[in-house]
Amino acid sequence: MASLSDTEHAKPADTAPRAWWKRVGWMVIIWAASVMALAVVASGFKLLMLAAGMKTH
Repeated sequence: MASLSDTEHAKPADTAPRAWWKRVGWMVIIWAASVMALAVVASGFKLLMLAAGMKTH
């Protein structure tokens, strides 16, 4: 019976490494999504501040 540590690092023989452009593409997509989420949160705070009577210069 194989132990858990033996099976953790086992890979199927037919899996090839992913292309570099796919890995970079995913990184760019995740980065862009995080920037968009930050923009949404910042806009929400700006709206709350405007509703409280604060103004931007």
